[in-house]
Amino acid sequence: MIKNFKWLLFASLAFVACDNEEDVVVDANSSDGKSLTAGSAVVTKYVALGDSYAAGFSDNGLFIEAQKGSYANIISQQFALTGGGEFKTPLMADNVGGLLLGGNVISGTRLFFNGTAPVPVPGRPSTEVTTKLTGSFNNMGVPGAKSYHLVAPGYGNIAGVATGQANPYFARFSSSASTTVLADAVAQAPTFFSLWIGGNDVLGYATSGGSGVNRTGNLNPATYASNDITDPNVFANAFNGIVNAMTANGAKGVVANLPYVTALPYFTTVPHNPVNLSAAAAAQLNAGYAEYNGGLQAMVNANLLTAAEATRRTINFKAGANALVIVDSYLTDRTSFRIPSFRHATAEDLVVLPASSFIGTLVGGNAAAVNGVSVPLADNWVLTKDEIAEVKAATDAYNVIIKSVADAKGLAFVELKGVTDQLAKGGIVYNGYTTTSTFVTGGMFSLDGVHPSPRGYAIIANLFTEAINAKFGSNFKNVNVGTYRILYPLSL
Repeated sequence: MIKNFKWLLFASLAFVACDNEEDVVVDANSSDGKSLTAGSAVVTKYVALGDSYAAGFSDNGLFIEAQKGSYANIISQQFALTGGGEFKTPLMADNVGGLLLGGNVISGTRLFFNGTAPVPVPGRPSTEVTTKLTGSFNNMGVPGAKSYHLVAPGYGNIAGVATGQANPYFARFSSSASTTVLADAVAQAPTFFSLWIGGNDVLGYATSGGSGVNRTGNLNPATYASNDITDPNVFANAFNGIVNAMTANGAKGVVANLPYVTALPYFTTVPHNPVNLSAAAAAQLNAGYAEYNGGLQAMVNANLLTAAEATRRTINFKAGANALVIVDSYLTDRTSFRIPSFRHATAEDLVVLPASSFIGTLVGGNAAAVNGVSVPLADNWVLTKDEIAEVKAATDAYNVIIKSVADAKGLAFVELKGVTDQLAKGGIVYNGYTTTSTFVTGGMFSLDGVHPSPRGYAIIANLFTEAINAKFGSNFKNVNVGTYRILYPLSL
């Protein structure tokens, strides 16, 4: 009897021990139920560096609710659960978006979906650039910033905003007229930082339909226009300088690589072949282009153009769906012979989102002059195959640099380049919700076709969190993306 009692007591104690081992430590704020920890990362002072994505820009504007939903702010909320300090953001003055400079509107209000199309929110911005914010700010995301802008003195000089020499968003909260974004970040002595920069180094070129200049080989960014592609060496110098400065005092951090901007809805929504014609209309258009087509053949006969290029440039409409007619600056220049550089668009060309309201409009009210059909679309409306290749080559070069620096400095690395491919091929599933890159309804991107939606920012924050956990042994919990809306409504 005593022997049996001993066995029963042993079994009981063993059961309690196992039960305690599994159930005593249950932290609902961690990813694994164990006690929440930042691992080897120190998140006491978090500073976020970047561009409009870090700032929370959405629906073609920066506004308070979007700033609160930025991926950087979501990450800071996770950090706050394990010793993270206050995360200050240079908030805008309203939820309509837009900017004033000396009382004049220099940036319009945000977009909302009226049930038919994205349209600007009625009203007038109230955020005045010349009204300086005081103190330091953890969210150093600056809409419009390129890599080299973060290290450019005077980028926050209000006096330079009107001439395009300075950034109106940074001018609101820069510590002085001569400081840099990086200097203001370093001055806060961060213990942890995030850096996602480089998208704007190709974005302006892409959104302008490649009407800028590929500056590869030009090491002087002072000569660049806003729609130029940044030389990879310029990017490397800026990126290395930023990371070196941020890690100089032992801060740890996370960096992210760059998706191809050409996968954004801004470039994938408008089809290349939206021209639907009757047989009679097609014949009429072909008659109008007969002289041009004949000129191409004359160039071939004179050995001034290859037969293959002449075929590519030939304009030929048919009954049914037809491709747009575009100007392509990469075609052999024969304008001196009065042969313009026209051709039909192909599936390898990307028509930019604003073209959706321009294609099919009449020039001067003339029914015979239809934009995209009888009047070819100018370069700024289409990113051609050759221009896409330039964007991708620059992005690939930037990404090699980002990964190399992350490895050398022991930083967490977020693989975002493949995310846009996933979004286009079935989407990303989080918390039972499938999010895609489809314009308006996909859930990932906002109404400007470039910047994330509230749910998109939540997904990005989760991807950053997962990379931080993997690198530093932390167990920060992903947010439930289902609690974040897809689009901002008219009233906020």
